[in-house]
Amino acid sequence: MSRPLHRGISGLRISGGSNDFSDSQMKDKTDKEDLDRRGSSDQGSFSMRMPLRVVFADNNSPSKYGNNENGFASDPLISNTPRNRHKLTLLLLKLSLAFFIVVALTGSFWWTISISTSSRGHISLGYRRLQEQLVSDLWDIGELSLGSSRSKDMEFCPQEFENYVPCFNVSENLDSGLSDGREHDRNCPRGMRQNCLVLPPGNYKIPLRWPTGKDVIWLANVKITAQEVLSSGSFTKRMMMLEEEQISFRSASPMFDSIEDYSHQIAEMIGLRNESNFINSGVRTILDIGCGYGSFGAHLFSKQLLTMCVANYEASGSQVQLTLERGLPAMIGSLTSKQLPYPSLSFDMLHCARCGIDWDQNDGILLIEADRVLKPGGYFVWTSPLTNPQTFLRNKENQKRWNLVREFAVNLCWDFLSQQDETVVWKKTSTKKCYTARKPGSGPSLCSKGHDVETPYYRPLQTCIGGTQSRRWIPIEDRSSWPSRANLNKKELAIYGLHPEELYEDGENWRIAVNNYWSLLSPLIFSDHPKRPGDEDPSPPYNMLRNVLDMNAHFGGFNSALLDAKKSVWVMNVVPTSGPNYLPLILDRGYVGVLHDWCEAFPTYPRTYDLVHAEGLLSLETNQQRRCTMLDLFTEIDRILRPEPVVVSFILVSHAPHLLFYSTAFSYVPGWVVIRDRAPLVESARALATLLKWDARVIEMESSSDERLLICQKLFFKRQAN
Repeated sequence: MSRPLHRGISGLRISGGSNDFSDSQMKDKTDKEDLDRRGSSDQGSFSMRMPLRVVFADNNSPSKYGNNENGFASDPLISNTPRNRHKLTLLLLKLSLAFFIVVALTGSFWWTISISTSSRGHISLGYRRLQEQLVSDLWDIGELSLGSSRSKDMEFCPQEFENYVPCFNVSENLDSGLSDGREHDRNCPRGMRQNCLVLPPGNYKIPLRWPTGKDVIWLANVKITAQEVLSSGSFTKRMMMLEEEQISFRSASPMFDSIEDYSHQIAEMIGLRNESNFINSGVRTILDIGCGYGSFGAHLFSKQLLTMCVANYEASGSQVQLTLERGLPAMIGSLTSKQLPYPSLSFDMLHCARCGIDWDQNDGILLIEADRVLKPGGYFVWTSPLTNPQTFLRNKENQKRWNLVREFAVNLCWDFLSQQDETVVWKKTSTKKCYTARKPGSGPSLCSKGHDVETPYYRPLQTCIGGTQSRRWIPIEDRSSWPSRANLNKKELAIYGLHPEELYEDGENWRIAVNNYWSLLSPLIFSDHPKRPGDEDPSPPYNMLRNVLDMNAHFGGFNSALLDAKKSVWVMNVVPTSGPNYLPLILDRGYVGVLHDWCEAFPTYPRTYDLVHAEGLLSLETNQQRRCTMLDLFTEIDRILRPEPVVVSFILVSHAPHLLFYSTAFSYVPGWVVIRDRAPLVESARALATLLKWDARVIEMESSSDERLLICQKLFFKRQAN
């Protein structure tokens, strides 16, 4: 009945006809009776509707219920109850929904604007961690896809690999037709890596601690036999002496009583009182080509001069291997056909004492390379029988060769300073005016800016003079003397797009890191002296390490912090070719370093570094199109890393319960690897470290940092002596 009622009321039409009115009255009467019956049977429902009905009542109606002029109730809640209840419900629902939407949007707006910078940082950090985890997973997949060897420990290499150096094979080069010095060239084809662990000789001994190790090394640790030492000529015998199982280094110059006299003579030829004044004249770094066994650099080290030895690869009696064994900077390098992996204007002095280089050959191209790596105002020192006047006066051929070198040096704008006996000293020009003042066609031309790059990673030798277009053209006498030179001034830093504050902040961070490293590198028991329980572990000695390799040197901050902490170390600062090239900055600060591609073997012999450090290297390599795996990188680290000794620890327990003494039986602990990188990559590295039989530990950094520190120690495995 409700539906006709709704239609009747809603369709009520007032017309002028009486019949219509009568019909409507009769219908309304019937509807009213019907409504009364419904109301009497449903009082509860009515009472609930009453308040609403009052609210919506017509104010003009005299009736209690709002009767119209016809006497019928016009209250819509009475006449249209079912439909209007539905409309009202929908209206309330819409209003409620709108209210909740407004509240939600308002809360979301205030929550968004109230997010702090640190909160946003956490969100960004979480997203970056997801990306890093993906990179790490992809790296792991790549490692696992290489075969089942990843799931088992690495095997040891055969005995013939004890002194193996990849990329250098003189016999193969000779068989392929290379000669005239090119047989010493470096060649690193893919697939030549040996995924095995190189063992030391059976009678290998831990090197003596610096500075004793500078003058005495173990014969068994290098590829030279006692017979080779005893059968060598007078020159070698004066450099070193065989004493039982050790080699002692003494004089290094055949012309003078000692290396001290020789270096003193060079200082006088330059116009200095003695070699101690090299620093004040602007000399700090020296490239020693064909260094013998490093005695020249060993002597100058006490004068705060840093000498880098570069010599050809040798299967036995290696100059580089013996120099590194003494704790002095050295690397394998050849000047025959390729540029050295140093940028232009790298060193303050070049030294060649009977180095075996024929500077007059190949139209002087080797002298051009020497000029390229020499800083403006730097010195070129050459000691050779060819320069001895008494020799070339009797030999016309030698006299001709000497004249060629002297004339070519003039065309390079080198000033002839002095000559004594077999030693000659030139000084490279400090200004560029000399090049324009030369006669047309006299001497090599200047390199164009596009050709003279500062990333000469074993590029072919060039026939033009390099470095003249560089903003780093600063004479050595205009630079600050060491050690102030390590802190470049504002003008010098601007060349690299850096501010002094950046270098200072980098240095402060590394000073903190080095203090932490030095504590962590100390074993749990380090002192040779008894120790009471509860006492703090003694600090490790300043000279527990000597040869340090920084695989990703950045600005050289790690090197700087070690020196500031008075650690008796030298650092080979390696700048990866896959990252930004800050090697010129490192060299200008007075350190030594080299460019290197870590998908290739490092140009050194096995067991030559006490500590290998890598900060951010894994992240850098994951961003590249890798030609190698992390396992390749780690096996190379293992090859060049010295092992730790076998630590014999014992406990002495007295009858008194509070007395407990510890002692250890060693005094030198090399063989450390420190890797600092993102957490996922460090975890992957730790898994590989166990395959290489390293003792590995992961250390968390600051709580807010996503970096981890991986500290490994290479254990001492060796083959049984025959």
